Amino acid sequence: MKSKILFVLCLLTGLMFINAGLDKFFHYMPLPAQMPDKMVKVMKAFMEIGWLLPLVGTVEILGGLLLIFPRTRPLGAIVIVPILTGILLANITMAPSGLPIAFVLIAIILWVIIDNKEKYLPLIRK
Repeated sequence: MKSKILFVLCLLTGLMFINAGLDKFFHYMPLPAQMPDKMVKVMKAFMEIGWLLPLVGTVEILGGLLLIFPRTRPLGAIVIVPILTGILLANITMAPSGLPIAFVLIAIILWVIIDNKEKYLPLIRK
């Protein structure tokens, strides 16, 4: 039962990251109407840097795809951690209303990491 719940959560999280990554390339999702001024300035700055949004989008798509499949899920969780760090910091500093979803995503990724901790041990052993 636990593995089925984790699969569904990882599938939904992976699809969410894939959607967010694709939006970095195709810009099909509208920006929220009530976005804080600081966040608008940051998004405009990111768009000025031509390579940054495609890089983040590629990592989100790759991490989302890896997260969906059980065999590659541990790698997908590690790929997504830097993206989640950015999401968390952006929400803490500029848009605290997004913190609940950030904490849910962090909890799911932490569950994946803890569930696969034996696969990470060779990375930290001598």
